Amino acid sequence: QLQLVESGGGLVQPGGSLRLSCAASGFTLDDYAIGWFRQAPGKDREGVSCISHRGGYTNYAGSVKGRFTISRDNAKKTVYLQMNSLKPEDTAVYYCARRSVKYGSCGSLHHSLFGSWGQGTQVTVSS
Repeated sequence: QLQLVESGGGLVQPGGSLRLSCAASGFTLDDYAIGWFRQAPGKDREGVSCISHRGGYTNYAGSVKGRFTISRDNAKKTVYLQMNSLKPEDTAVYYCARRSVKYGSCGSLHHSLFGSWGQGTQVTVSS
């Protein structure tokens, strides 16, 4: 059964760091780009970052560029999102999702291009 499970969220002070993990099962992770998204209350789901199926290409939303780093370990079937210099506006539920087509690109972070969503992990940045 295809599944993506996020973990690593929590409460952190502004300026702090968190590392999110997205554990994949039920499919060959190496064949798919993976994206991270977030959704704050009352707001639309926002694309945060994406990594290509072999990890050679990454894309970031402007709001997180330079602060967040996406990576993947296909042997461990896990994708990570390292988040540094966190701000209150980063507060949201964070989701990972699989690009809907094999070998699909990360050129766009629009959520409609991704599927098989995880259940999400809450990130709260507050003092």
